[in-house]
Amino acid sequence: MEVLDPGVVFRADLGPGSPARPPLAGSGAVAGHVLRTAPRFVNLARPVLVNGEAGALFGTHEDPVAVIGFTIVGGRIAELNLVADPGKLRHLTIEP
Repeated sequence: MEVLDPGVVFRADLGPGSPARPPLAGSGAVAGHVLRTAPRFVNLARPVLVNGEAGALFGTHEDPVAVIGFTIVGGRIAELNLVADPGKLRHLTIEP
């Protein structure tokens, strides 16, 4: 079963002061990045809805450190959007 759409895009907004990162595109690039970075954070994540879509919260609802939202199209992940910018985290709607 394939989880990622072949054209999946991963975006990371780490906030001011962090180097701008171009989006990763394609299932190979995104899967490689996630497999390299996710294992050290996966135990810290809790499932939530981010702006009405599937996601994961790092930190607490009162003090989020980061959230990642998933856009699902045709049963596959088409987009992953990671936000760790404190200014933007204040404006997200995060539901348990």
